[in-house]
Amino acid sequence: MSMAFKQTVTLHDGTLMPRLGMGTWHLAEGRRPERQEIAAALRAGLDAGITLIDTAEMYADGGAERLAGRAIAGYDRFRLFLVSKVYPHNAGRGRLRRSLEASLARLGTDYLDMYLLHWRGSIPLSETVACMQEARADGLIRNWGVSNFDVDDMRELFAVPGGDACAVNQDLYHLGSRGVEFSLLDWMDAHGVPLMAYCPLAQAGVLRDGLLSSPVVRRIADAHGVEEMQILLAFVLRRDDVIAIPCSGDARHVLANLRVRDIELTADELAALDDAFPAPSDKEPLDMQ
Repeated sequence: MSMAFKQTVTLHDGTLMPRLGMGTWHLAEGRRPERQEIAAALRAGLDAGITLIDTAEMYADGGAERLAGRAIAGYDRFRLFLVSKVYPHNAGRGRLRRSLEASLARLGTDYLDMYLLHWRGSIPLSETVACMQEARADGLIRNWGVSNFDVDDMRELFAVPGGDACAVNQDLYHLGSRGVEFSLLDWMDAHGVPLMAYCPLAQAGVLRDGLLSSPVVRRIADAHGVEEMQILLAFVLRRDDVIAIPCSGDARHVLANLRVRDIELTADELAALDDAFPAPSDKEPLDMQ
């Protein structure tokens, strides 16, 4: 393992959160046999030492949480880091607690390490923050955060009483979608909020076009003796304050992602990637898919 790779990020309360995890978006949707997704993917990752699993009540209408719950059965819960998310319309008084308890039941656990507001909705942030804080005080969650928040959303959140307890912000981030780099990451760094990068391998839709076929990406992958996917992941994890949760229902891909820990992109390689896929020079809406 590279001495340069930092395996955890320290949250504001001192909690150590793994920087490489497994996402479950698009799992439990019938694309593959459930046995393959549980045993050949999630459990392969768990057995290899990947302890962070990210899911949501939205994914497969709770099916992804049930899938993750079956995958973690028999493993030491205290060694795992489980993250789930609440729908915006469930993020208010009364409904958040019911959603949280339903997620816990599907996962087969009595607490979450992290609970996120999936995206902004009509319920006031002050109400959601109060509900999150109550759930934390009651021991149902260890930490809470948000997802799909941009810099103005984060500023508004931190202006709410208790809003500065937000532990992470989860946004789409990969080499082909670098909107978070314009102003959001700087703001989060200044306030001690790590970024959880979903779709770090550009799994979702057209944003993946051109990345895997890029001569620059291929050349760098060849130089490190890895696949193009691992270079995309290494790019996202080049910053010590970023957490990545690539999704896969294939054990080979899950285990291949572990090779990112041995990849140190050089300054010249980062410059080449930056030239081929530049960061935005102006503020732009964040991608969500």
